[in-house]
Amino acid sequence: MAHPRMYSDDDLGLAELREICLALPEAIEKESHGRPTFRTKKIFAVFGGMTKGSGSLNYPYSVIVKMPEAGIRVVESDPRFYTPAYYGPWGWVGLDFTAEPLDWELVRDLVTDSWRETAPPRLVARFDEADGPR
Repeated sequence: MAHPRMYSDDDLGLAELREICLALPEAIEKESHGRPTFRTKKIFAVFGGMTKGSGSLNYPYSVIVKMPEAGIRVVESDPRFYTPAYYGPWGWVGLDFTAEPLDWELVRDLVTDSWRETAPPRLVARFDEADGPR
């Protein structure tokens, strides 16, 4: 049984997130569990999330991204971030788009870093050649 669609194309932040994600090499959008996900071979960003035990989508306007452990420690005290259900134990964090201030450059950096964590090495190398290493 397919999951029902749990978003609208005009949801807060989705158009901006799509633009950021789909600008990365070989990135595609695929709906999974009723939510937009962005991936190459693996998922690097998910639109919308929830926290463990919430039983509902309590962060419908957010992005979930993979972060290195050091990055997670930096953002864990920032109220804009949350630990997403299912993804959290594997090094993922959520950024709530309704929390102030919403900084699209931060979103771009988080998504790009998550893409780097999950993309095949050949894509990362090609990206670094074109844009310069970080």
